[in-house]
Order: sequence, then C-alpha cells, then structure tokens
Amino acid sequence: MTPLPRAILFDLDDTLISLGRRPQLLAEVAEEFAADLTPPGPARLVEEMEKAFRVFWSDAGRHKSGRMDLAAARLGIVTEVFERLRRQAPGLAPETARAFAARFDAYREEQICFFSGALEAVDELKRRGVKLALVTNGAAAVQRAKIERFDLAHRFDHIQIEGEAGFGKPEEQAYLHAMAALGVEAHETWMVGDNLEWEVAAPQRLGIYAIWHDHLGEGLPQDSSVTPDRIIRSIGELTENLN
Repeated sequence: MTPLPRAILFDLDDTLISLGRRPQLLAEVAEEFAADLTPPGPARLVEEMEKAFRVFWSDAGRHKSGRMDLAAARLGIVTEVFERLRRQAPGLAPETARAFAARFDAYREEQICFFSGALEAVDELKRRGVKLALVTNGAAAVQRAKIERFDLAHRFDHIQIEGEAGFGKPEEQAYLHAMAALGVEAHETWMVGDNLEWEVAAPQRLGIYAIWHDHLGEGLPQDSSVTPDRIIRSIGELTENLN
C-alpha cells in the first residue's frame, strides 16, 4: 500500500467528472436529426465527425485555442464535416450544421456527471488532511460554472483554471504554481488525471508522482512512450485499503 502524499493535484474533466463518450453522444444527437441527414445517414455522419474531432484535438495548438471556446470549436468541426459531405449530399445545409453543433454542445453539457466514488474519495482525502488542488484547463467561465454546479470549491485548498491563471497544463508553471499555493514540493505531490501528457508525462518531468485515470478501461496505447507511476480505473481506488 502506497502511503498518501502531502498533496494531490486533480484534473477535472474525465477525472472527477465524466464528459461522456463522444461517439455515443454524437450518435444520439444524430438520431434526433436523422430526417435531415439522409443521405449520408446518421451512422456515416457520426463516423466522419468522430474522425474530424480526433484530428482537431490531436493538435496541441488547435487544442489550446479550441478549449478556450468549445462551442466555436465544435461548430467549426461540424461545419467542416457537413461541407465536405455536401458534395455527395446537397441536403446537408449550413443551418442544419449550426443546429446540430448547438444541440451537441448543449447535450454534452447535460450529460456531465460525477464518476462513481469520485466525490467520496475527494472528501475522504480532505478528511485525512491531504492538501488538494483542482488544476483544470479551459475557459474561465465554462470551468468555473462546472465547479459551482458540482459544489467543488470548498473541497479544495486551491482552484486553478487555465482561463483565469493565464497558463495551463502541460506548462511547467501550471504544476509549480499549484504546488506553491499548497506549500509543497514535487516529491510530496501526486497528480491525478486522464491525459497522458498533461497529467503524467509533464508532472513526472518535475518529479511528481503521476497517476493515470484510465476511465475507459482501454489500457495504455500500444505506441505510448509514457509510463504512469500508477494506473487506476476509478478515483475511488485512491482511498481503498487505507488504515
């Protein structure tokens, strides 16, 4: 059993709260628009959209700018796919693309919820005296709204939002600033999150113990060069078997 550290830095999205599985959410929204999507049909559209989302978010530069205005980023991706498919399906009108993007944006926000056991684990860690920081990327208003919606502020000793701080993961300053706010050093700190670069590789370079939240249960990608210090399937594992 690994003893608890003095401090833990937690990611928010897809770590404490679930954003849902994008392909599934896209499919559910596509069914709502099925009458407007033939041809090519909901299934083909979802396939093409998921590919486009993956390409967009795989680029670090696009990711940094896109996460500051998710609605605009999603609209751009959906519009690009509609325009490309319109060559074979003239019925995919620009107004349908805008309506689809708006519905997907709203629907994804509606589906956000705590991962099972995550809130209880955070409360138990706080009860045991572990210093806690929430370190999240994204726009200030969007992320702050989630923190208020899920009543998280009082559970953490430090809240750090990229859009408020002016820097975010994987910039070194993001981790150094959070640790300074908690009054701890790297060897006393864990980082917990779902992103292998932001919550594992970058913190490890500073000497932080990095825990990867494999919430999808898919394991490390075969081509991954990143090796987490620990892999968990649920946040609740952090407080299992404590004395």
